[in-house]
This record gives sequence, C-alpha cells and structure tokens, in this order.
Amino acid sequence: MDMKVEEINNKCQKQKMEIKTIMSITEARKKIFKIAKDVQKPSRHYILTEKGRPKAVIMSAEEFESWQETLEVMREFPDLDKDVKKIDKAVKGGEHKKWMTLEDLLAKEGFVIADKSSKKYEASNKVRASSKKRTK
Repeated sequence: MDMKVEEINNKCQKQKMEIKTIMSITEARKKIFKIAKDVQKPSRHYILTEKGRPKAVIMSAEEFESWQETLEVMREFPDLDKDVKKIDKAVKGGEHKKWMTLEDLLAKEGFVIADKSSKKYEASNKVRASSKKRTK
C-alpha cells in the first residue's frame, strides 16, 4: 500500500471514518452512482485520491451546506463559546432580567408592535357541522 494512502487510512481510523470511503478517482468513476447514494447517509463522505494523494471529497449536498453554515457562524462569532459561557453565567445570576427585550428593542427602533392582548390564538373546541353534498 502506498504510504500516502496508509497515512490517510490511519487518520480516518482515528476519526472513526470507514476505510472504504477512500478510493482512487478511477475507482470512484466506476462507482459514481453508488457513491452518490451512499453519501446521503449521515456523516458519510468519500476521499478520492490521485496517485495515492487526497485530491477531492464527495459528500451530500445537505452535509456540504451544513459545513458552510458552520463555517459562516464561526467567522461571524469567533468567540462563540466564550459568549455562551458569559450568557449562561448571566442567566444563572439573574442579570439577564435587566436586558432589553426584543419588543423593547423593536419599539426603540420605531417598529410598531401589534397588540397581542386582543388576539387569541387557540384551538376552538366547537365541532363544525359537516356539509351535505348536493345531489341532482
């Protein structure tokens, strides 16, 4: 076995990926429909190699979009873990009760808030009478 492929296999074993997910581009070309179906399973992807070196990855479109969203969140909130800990501490200590509510913020920015007290959003317990079909 080529040393590069062996190194990839070792990394994959450490990451609990299946070794069979690594294959040459030539082999993948022959099995493309099977691969396309297989990557629909959660956390399944294929690493394609050329001359024993990783060249490309195939994963489901859904998983790819999830990775993109995760990277976007990480870029926008680089200290997210620290922010979450800070908020948890504020909630446990009651400090969050002093924070502005969404309704207050929207009102401050000039948005008109609908009066919720007059609207009732509940399921009716009345039974509707069924309509009879007309016959000719």
